[in-house]
Amino acid sequence: MTTDNETKSQQPVVCVFCGASSGTSPIHLEAARSLAHALHALNARLVYGGGTVGLMGEVARTLVSLSGPSSVHGIIPSPLVKYEQSHDPCDDRGHRIDEAVFGRTTVVKDMHTRKQMMAREVIAGGPGSGFVALSGGYGTMEELMEVTTWNQLGIHDRPVVIYNVEGYWNGLIEWIRNAVKSGFLRESNAGIVVEAKTAEEVVAALKGYRIVEGRFNLTWEGVGLEPEDEVEQESVQCKE
Repeated sequence: MTTDNETKSQQPVVCVFCGASSGTSPIHLEAARSLAHALHALNARLVYGGGTVGLMGEVARTLVSLSGPSSVHGIIPSPLVKYEQSHDPCDDRGHRIDEAVFGRTTVVKDMHTRKQMMAREVIAGGPGSGFVALSGGYGTMEELMEVTTWNQLGIHDRPVVIYNVEGYWNGLIEWIRNAVKSGFLRESNAGIVVEAKTAEEVVAALKGYRIVEGRFNLTWEGVGLEPEDEVEQESVQCKE
């Protein structure tokens, strides 16, 4: 008999990086909802930055409405909690992010710990797991580039997909081409980041991802993703 834990370990886990803003065009929110529907069809679990507003909140809220609260895990640094929507009065630490709306939330001490936890969940996920970047700002770009670099170094072999809504990531795609042309990036490594223009293409890219040649083969040591390390976290549960 298959246990709940075994079923979860076989599920794809997709980490979505995206903005806490909705953007100026409604197509970005539509893309966030479309991605959630595609993840539901994939029977995937979402891990994300724990935000309740903008594209972050839209992806989480939509997937919870389709797949239930257990399908979403938000991981948020404690200093950012106060900037989120307050759905439920809690204790002196602030406000609880409503699990029925946004899924389970874990509050951690800092940004680095959040990225560690999100990456670990993706790496431990079943086939189809990977990282997806929707539109976003500095933080989205930083997270995307870090997991891309980890792939290049051989720290993980999970897909890295950019959901290029309305040409939002065209500048990055051009930069990658220029980096190859200028000799700062191996041509084979240009394929680490895969472009998708629809939610369906995102899922296809996750499922059909091919590991590129010319990657390094580093160990976990020194990059903060050692499986045996304990990550400091606190529950966001409130007392009844």
